[in-house]
Amino acid sequence: MGSIYLKVLTVVLSFSLSEISAMQNDITISVFQVTSKSMTVRWSHYSGASSYKISASPINSLGPSVFAQFSGNTVMGSVNTLSPNTVYSLQVEAMDTLGNVLSSAALEKSSAPPVPTVNQAYSKQSNSMTVEFSEVSGASSYIVRAESPVGDFFSETPVPSSPGTVLQLSPYSDYRLSVMSVSSPGRSQPSPAVLSKTVVGSPGLKSTSPSNDTIVLTWSPVQHAVLYSLGVVRQGSSSVLTLNTTEPFVTFNNLEPGTTYCIKGVAWTLDGRYGDDLTVCQITRPPSPESIQVSVTQGRSVGLTVYWQTVQGADDYLVRASSGQNCSASASYCIISPLLCGQNHSVNVTAQNSAGPSNPSDPEEFITFPCPPDRTWIEEPEAGSCVVRWAETSLVEFYTAFIKRDDGVEEFCNTTDTSCHFQCLCGYAYLSTVFAYNEAGSSPPGDLLNYTTIPCCPENVTIDLISTETLEITWSSVRGVDFYETMAVETDSVVQCKDTAPVCVLSDLRCNSQYRTVVTPCSEMGGCNRTCTALTHETDPCSPEILSVSQTNSSTSVSVLYTAPNTPNTTYTVTAVGLADTHTCQSNTTSCQLTQLPCGATYDVTAYASTAVGRSLPSYSVPLETGPCCPTYLTVNQVTQAMTNVTWSPATGAGSYITSLISSRGHARCHTMDTHCLMGCITCETSYSVSLEAISRTGHKSECSYHGFSSSACCPSSVKLYRMANSSVRIYWRSSGPQNYTVDLIGTGSNYTCEPTPLSRFCDIADVMCGDIYTVVVAPVGQDGTKVNFCHQRVYSVSCSGNNVGLVVYRGKRSVT
Repeated sequence: MGSIYLKVLTVVLSFSLSEISAMQNDITISVFQVTSKSMTVRWSHYSGASSYKISASPINSLGPSVFAQFSGNTVMGSVNTLSPNTVYSLQVEAMDTLGNVLSSAALEKSSAPPVPTVNQAYSKQSNSMTVEFSEVSGASSYIVRAESPVGDFFSETPVPSSPGTVLQLSPYSDYRLSVMSVSSPGRSQPSPAVLSKTVVGSPGLKSTSPSNDTIVLTWSPVQHAVLYSLGVVRQGSSSVLTLNTTEPFVTFNNLEPGTTYCIKGVAWTLDGRYGDDLTVCQITRPPSPESIQVSVTQGRSVGLTVYWQTVQGADDYLVRASSGQNCSASASYCIISPLLCGQNHSVNVTAQNSAGPSNPSDPEEFITFPCPPDRTWIEEPEAGSCVVRWAETSLVEFYTAFIKRDDGVEEFCNTTDTSCHFQCLCGYAYLSTVFAYNEAGSSPPGDLLNYTTIPCCPENVTIDLISTETLEITWSSVRGVDFYETMAVETDSVVQCKDTAPVCVLSDLRCNSQYRTVVTPCSEMGGCNRTCTALTHETDPCSPEILSVSQTNSSTSVSVLYTAPNTPNTTYTVTAVGLADTHTCQSNTTSCQLTQLPCGATYDVTAYASTAVGRSLPSYSVPLETGPCCPTYLTVNQVTQAMTNVTWSPATGAGSYITSLISSRGHARCHTMDTHCLMGCITCETSYSVSLEAISRTGHKSECSYHGFSSSACCPSSVKLYRMANSSVRIYWRSSGPQNYTVDLIGTGSNYTCEPTPLSRFCDIADVMCGDIYTVVVAPVGQDGTKVNFCHQRVYSVSCSGNNVGLVVYRGKRSVT
């Protein structure tokens, strides 16, 4: 790797050293500048050279050779005294201190053409100078050089031949002028200079035409000028008017209007030389237009067309109206648009060109078409008769009002007044506009009025009472209606609805009230027709309220008390609806008697009111339960001396019973749900009144009375049995009063009965078998012969020895003799 690098480096170094050696052995030469008598060359520096020698030898010529020598530090030098248009061989030699040539280079180059000669120099324009010179052989072009004497200006201007002109000079200034010939090798030395002066500048003419027959010319004074010459030529003419002046202004009068004049001006110096000339052309203002005419034109917008006769020299025309509007045109007419209405104005026309406007033409008076009325309205003083009215407008001869109905029917009227009458039917929309007219034509249409009459009153209005407090109103549809207002008015109450359909239901009305009902058709544009006839309808009567239901002393009659919220001529009906029957009563007062109601029945009692209009809703239902029925039969059986058994048949509607036995000596009472009752504490030999209260489950009572009941005679007390002779026994008792009795002696083997004499207190029974046990019953006998069978029994044992009578225990109870 290292050996390869050294080889490459050796090759590179060898190449560089050889190149440096070659460069040191060569010298180059080039021409820097060539003139007709000299050449300047440039050469490359040669290392080790102490001097350089330049030699120029003519080729194909007998002229002498020339040379020049320069120090070793110089790289540019010239050889002089050459001949023009001669080809020279140029050689540069690098020499050492001993004069030995180290290196040399040569080339061939021709010298420039000869120096030309200036013949003359003159100025025709203030900013230029023209030089005439003699042309030389070998020159392809020339250079004119201009220099100011003070050195503040220098220029070289290439020219192809003589003469040559130098530009961008200052007026009335001195310049040194020379010429050089030019060929491909180079250019010659400048010719001997000549001194010359430029002429003065032209006057800066400015023209105006203040009127149609004058032109005013002005300019700024020209320096060094003592006189100005002006020549005026009219366009199309060959005659020239010349004028000299020392002032920087002049006025030309009595010129033709609308005509172009060209004016040429020059300035003269004191030495009699004139300078630049300048020509300006100025047109005079045009004459005033004539034959002005106006007419109104109709189009998308109304305009005023103004006509005139064209004039000489006018480029365009300007029309001005006293309204402030204007128009312009290059032809013989123009249109002022938009034309304002209702104006009395004048118009004039001015012709214009580059000089300015002419005097205005004579004014032409005109009036514009009238303005439409600025305020229009429609009145309907009475139904069916309408009037279109409008505000008065100026410059109007007459008006036309157009009215169109929404079904296509049209009408119009012409009038000099400010109103127009027309028939307007209800329920229609009318479009109306008003035009004003004068000699100039019609105004634009006025405001488009949209007037809608009030809708017609509906027909076939019917009112139905669809519920107690609700009215349904229907009617035939009406054209032009947006909605209907239906109102029902009572004394201090108003109910209304708004709908687009020809039907309305007014609910939540007062019952038993007269309502004045009216249907009002309305439209958004025409408003509402408040003239429609009202209809009166009465609502159903108000529902009564049952205050109380009470059963009277009669079990078949019920008194119903209720409110009477309606007018006095109202009939009230009370209905009692049971499972099997219905009872009603009617009254004009606040109460009613339901009669012949069965006992033990339940009813729903309602009441309603009736008038000629109809019937009210029923009142709230009140339950009614009639008193329960009395049992069809009741029996009282005396079980013991102090106890009875009362039984009765079941009673319809009764849930419980209270049975009472009442006497002056006391009473007995029993409350039971059964149909029988044991009653104690009965007093013997007492008459009782018998009553029964049948009570329903809800507490309703029915008083039931039955035949009286008399308790049986009192059982005797202190019953005793005595043994007597001859197998007889005597039964003795104690009685509380006179009473008939019967005595039974019942044994296991035989029975005995004794009928004591009336009012006696003992009874004897013979032949009583001894040795047996006997039950002794002493019972009173009623007047009807009925024997009391519940008196207390005494049991005795009758022995067969002596007079013994023994007390025995009977059924676990001890009886005392």
